[in-house]
Amino acid sequence: MLKKFLKSNKKEKYSNEDSVAINIKQPLSTSLEKNIEIFKSIFIDDETINFRWITNSHNQILKYCLVQNDGLVSSVIINENIIKPLMVSDVLLTKGKQIDTLIQQVLLVNQIKKTKDWQEIIEAVTYGDTILFMEGEKEALLLNSKGFSIRSIDEPSGEKIISGPREGFCESLMTNLSLVKRRLRTNELKIKFQSLGVRTHTQICICYIDSIVNKKILDELEKRIEKIKIDGVLDSNYITEYINDSRWSPFRSTGYTERPDIVVANLLEGRIALFVDGSPVVLTIPYFFIENFQSNEDYYMSFYYTSFERILRIAAFILTITIPSFYILLAAYNHEILPTVLLTNIARDSLDVPLPAGLEAILMLLVFEILKEAGIRIPSSIGQALSIVGALVIGQAAVEARLVSAPMVVVIATTAITGLLAPRLNAPIAYVRLILLVLSSTLGLIGFILGLSGLLIHLLNLHSFGIPQIHAIDKLNYQELKDIFIRGPWWKMINRPLNLSKNKTRLKNSDRGEFD
Repeated sequence: MLKKFLKSNKKEKYSNEDSVAINIKQPLSTSLEKNIEIFKSIFIDDETINFRWITNSHNQILKYCLVQNDGLVSSVIINENIIKPLMVSDVLLTKGKQIDTLIQQVLLVNQIKKTKDWQEIIEAVTYGDTILFMEGEKEALLLNSKGFSIRSIDEPSGEKIISGPREGFCESLMTNLSLVKRRLRTNELKIKFQSLGVRTHTQICICYIDSIVNKKILDELEKRIEKIKIDGVLDSNYITEYINDSRWSPFRSTGYTERPDIVVANLLEGRIALFVDGSPVVLTIPYFFIENFQSNEDYYMSFYYTSFERILRIAAFILTITIPSFYILLAAYNHEILPTVLLTNIARDSLDVPLPAGLEAILMLLVFEILKEAGIRIPSSIGQALSIVGALVIGQAAVEARLVSAPMVVVIATTAITGLLAPRLNAPIAYVRLILLVLSSTLGLIGFILGLSGLLIHLLNLHSFGIPQIHAIDKLNYQELKDIFIRGPWWKMINRPLNLSKNKTRLKNSDRGEFD
């Protein structure tokens, strides 16, 4: 009996899907009732779809039906700008020009589009538009009546702001675009819309400055996007994993930000911005490895201070991946490098610890990652208390219980703190740090050198849309170094980054004249 029931349900399901597919392929009818019948068959068992039948008070022959999705529309727009004009308008509608007359003289909506495509109607009604069907017409009108709630513009929580604009992107695509257009008041800003996702039909938007962008990179991006076949796109990271140059590399080949000022700065350098409806994170393409160490405030504060800070971040990245493995290398293999007093203290503290130094370091790093993940996931009200308990109480208790040595706690703490200076590299740092630690614990100095060499070779082979993420600088030219290890003053940053733009000159007049 159960098998028969399942088989019958499958047959009914397939028949419903087939009927919907057939209805979508059908053209619109001149019969208003037939169009509504097809619409109801497409949205069967969806009780949020509302139908409103309207008859003109001056001409009873004129009949309409409005279809809307409850919760996504503005009732004020529908009542005042659509229903009221349709009911009380005395404009003469001549046969064959009724739709055009409605658009031009009756409806008070800012965006109206004619369509004969059922798929376009489905996408419109599920995105807050109202559909107007009319008796005797084979076309429907898509009326902009969006009224769903969106998050207000606020400071992005993922990017701490010390200096500079405090606006951040939200989940509304058009709102995000307005934040960019407000800063780039030029007709050279190009905006192209596309739809991704077989089920979600998520709108994405490609933005670039036409006179600056590298068209080869733009064409490559469009080709990669066309190849994406997926049920739905709910966040920009869906696209990131599809368009990465090295899909198995832990290092990103696309940038990301929630700040409109950063997007505009990238556009002015010749990059491309990729917006996704429903996501506050905007992708920037291509992406250089040095961008992992460039802070948002580098260009809003003194170049003396920010240059020092950038060098500090690069040094912190090197330290956070090498400190644990280098400590194990010295403590377990190359004792002669350490001063005698320091070596004696380390040996005395490690005497009663039951675990080998390498395994001890690996376990400590895993505990740190667990505490960090817990601090991110738990409510903020107890996050601070957890960090204090994890860092102080557990660490001190572990040392007193002789589970770990005191020098190891210092090493792991230093590793954790330096890792915070490069937040964009959190995931790669965790992998690289662990690999170097394992190699140093098993092979000693040879393993440490092999690990660093493999990392360097991998970084030199990383590309972002055909452009190397790390440029081979053959000449010590200031224009090539001005925004890499240091941040040069604005009046000296004449050229845009290498291989990024067809228009290499950033400033029209490189000579500062009276300011020199």
